[in-house]
Amino acid sequence: MNEHAPLSLRTAAPGYMSGFGNGFETEALPGALPVGRNSPQRCAYGLYAEQLSGSPFTAPRASNERSWLYRIRPTVQHWGRFEKVDAGSWRSAPCAEIEMPIAPLRWDPLPMPERSLSFLDGIFTITTAGDAAAQSGMAASIYLITRSMVNEAFYNADAEMMFLPQEGALRLVTEFGVIDIAPGEIAVIPRGVKLRVELAGISARGYLCENYGGGFTLPERGPIGANCLANQRDFLTPNAQYEDRDEPCAMYVKWGGTLWRTELGHSPLDVVAWHGNYAPYKYDLRRFSPVGPLLFDHADPSIFTVLTSPTEAPGTANIDFAIFPDRWAVAENTFRPPWYHMNIMSEFMGLIYGRYDAKPEGFQPGGFSLHNCMLPHGPDTLAFTGASTATLQPRKLEGTMAFMFETRLPQRVTAFAAGLAQLQHDYADCWAGLQKRFDPTNRDA
Repeated sequence: MNEHAPLSLRTAAPGYMSGFGNGFETEALPGALPVGRNSPQRCAYGLYAEQLSGSPFTAPRASNERSWLYRIRPTVQHWGRFEKVDAGSWRSAPCAEIEMPIAPLRWDPLPMPERSLSFLDGIFTITTAGDAAAQSGMAASIYLITRSMVNEAFYNADAEMMFLPQEGALRLVTEFGVIDIAPGEIAVIPRGVKLRVELAGISARGYLCENYGGGFTLPERGPIGANCLANQRDFLTPNAQYEDRDEPCAMYVKWGGTLWRTELGHSPLDVVAWHGNYAPYKYDLRRFSPVGPLLFDHADPSIFTVLTSPTEAPGTANIDFAIFPDRWAVAENTFRPPWYHMNIMSEFMGLIYGRYDAKPEGFQPGGFSLHNCMLPHGPDTLAFTGASTATLQPRKLEGTMAFMFETRLPQRVTAFAAGLAQLQHDYADCWAGLQKRFDPTNRDA
């Protein structure tokens, strides 16, 4: 390991606890966690007790989220005179800085810049939806990172954040513990959780979803029953790990769509023990167990939902996070790729690796697309021709991982995204080769 790497990169590999939404408890020092109570008169080791709530106090038990943290300093000591700083190309909803003609949109991957970019410098928002202040909607961004955050920390007061690495691994040093993620994995950081983003290599590129609405949870399986899709045991939450460092640290907070900064004299990642169900976690997308049609027809893409951010309307998501991983296609007398459709939901899609079966050409790993509500989309000409004439034998789709952020709200494109050289102005041409095939005299045309 590079001796000049940030301190946390030289620590041992992080440990994790298994389960989704569990009531966890973990301590980095023996006896740091109070037994049988949350707020003793005097905490062990001279620690401070602090509660972090992710839901209203009176939320029903099933949706009530909170954790108790036992830390070296309370967050009121991780504070100072904040000043507004430039957020670069990072945007929050509502963001109506440009009006684009209605159309399906697709972009090539963004190249890794040569200049020095930390996580906070390297967020480039592509779309926004809803209103962060109203706690509704989302933002989809690309991150490009060429340096680790050093003596810096950050938390997002506006949104829960989902990291999807596409190229290069990350270490997320959070106040709850350390999470390592690489392409094929995700990490979810609840709003209000402090962290530092470090590189595990030279650079990293990936996708970032900011969820302004209800926290991500597992979707109901309905008739699928108790198993398959994403299973609770495969979600991993970090064990407690703290920093006791009295040295200058810049503290950043994203609040109200604005990025703020203050100077501290110590690290705010100082939680020695914690317990509760409001905590960051990671998940390996390759552990998703897909289900699908075994005889004929194409099921709705909702069967590929990993996590969902619910709304007050049952079955209508603020965000659905769906993936399209390795799987078998076996349906007989069936057009197997996704059908042509128009949808009340708006779809932001990305490709982590491999090829996407409905867009075998032009959709590259690291690229992304937007198909807004009630705008048409579906397989390109090559995919249609191949799928409608193929000999239908069982076929395994391998080495692929596409994903989708689907929201009930229209997604607005940022000025940054609209001006990118990587915007494919000829994207609609992928359907230009679809010919009129109708012949009223030939039923088998």
